[in-house]
Amino acid sequence: MQIKAAVIPEVGADFQIVDAEIGDPQAGEVLVDIVAVGLCHTDLAAQHGHLPFPMPGVVGHEGAGTVRSIGHGVTKVAVGDKVGLTFNSCGQCASCKKSEPGYCHEFMGLNFGGVRPDGSSALTRDGATLGSNFFGQSSFGTAAMANERNVVKLPADADLRLVGPLGCGFQTGAGAVMNTFDCEPGSALLVAGGGSVGLSGVMAAAARSVGTIIVVEPVQARRDLALELGATHVIDPATGSLSEQVRQIVPGGVDYVLDTTAIVPVLMEAFASLAHRGTIGLIAVPSDPEAVMPVPMIGAQVLGAKVVGIVEGDSNPDEFIPELLALHAEGKFPFEKLITTMPFSQINEAVAAQARGEAIKVVLVHE
Repeated sequence: MQIKAAVIPEVGADFQIVDAEIGDPQAGEVLVDIVAVGLCHTDLAAQHGHLPFPMPGVVGHEGAGTVRSIGHGVTKVAVGDKVGLTFNSCGQCASCKKSEPGYCHEFMGLNFGGVRPDGSSALTRDGATLGSNFFGQSSFGTAAMANERNVVKLPADADLRLVGPLGCGFQTGAGAVMNTFDCEPGSALLVAGGGSVGLSGVMAAAARSVGTIIVVEPVQARRDLALELGATHVIDPATGSLSEQVRQIVPGGVDYVLDTTAIVPVLMEAFASLAHRGTIGLIAVPSDPEAVMPVPMIGAQVLGAKVVGIVEGDSNPDEFIPELLALHAEGKFPFEKLITTMPFSQINEAVAAQARGEAIKVVLVHE
């Protein structure tokens, strides 16, 4: 079947909207007509070579649409179902069996390998293979080949123009607060970065009745939105030492830090903001894949501090995405306030708009 897809021709190049071909679903696969897809920092990390992915290729991993056809053995969804797409996992390893698919032992190959496990690709252009299967979907196109493991059936009334980012960015930030940290009511949280992941964490913290929610963010409009979404305090990093400002708000320090920046000086200031037994959660992809966070060993021992890496908010998407939709229905997770929709054909303009801070989360909608 012929589709339109946003291809990255080589590392660092702009997206190109081209005609491509997508095959029929194999066993366990689900062919989805994409209605809309979120634009995530991880897509751009692959575009610029910060994450491995074969070029030319098609990325995109926050797709939402309807099932066009299914492969042999698929029972989770049926033709016509509305679905959101999320990350892929094997379902067989120790982590998957413990309902921790974000730490699947085959995660890198299944999500960044650019091919199916058998080495084939669902996508071609003029007979030449394209890198595909990004996060088990490559949803920067009018259709995507997903897998039964990484589709989540949505309610019939789900707004497909909005729900795609639940598959990655929104579940990552919210899951860090609700799953990884399991923040207690009345606790104190520092969120470094007011993008879609950080602000998802803010909304989740507000839903959990976290007592102090501090957001550090250089853009005034994002600080204002953070307050609207439930933050109790905001900090402009240009106004002085982050840790000193945090301790003016919470003298004993914060219980949790959600870092979405991967900037080492920010992380060190965040560490200096920790309370005893505090935890720092690392979410962001650094621009330098070899970046290292230095941890003051004596300070870590004295505080009993913990530094934890977080993938996809420690979520099981089949369970957590419906939980977030339920919170949204109750008005407790208003993620639509983060979204700006743009036509899919304007994907490069959308990348620029997010980079300039004019949009928090762009969702690309097919015309």
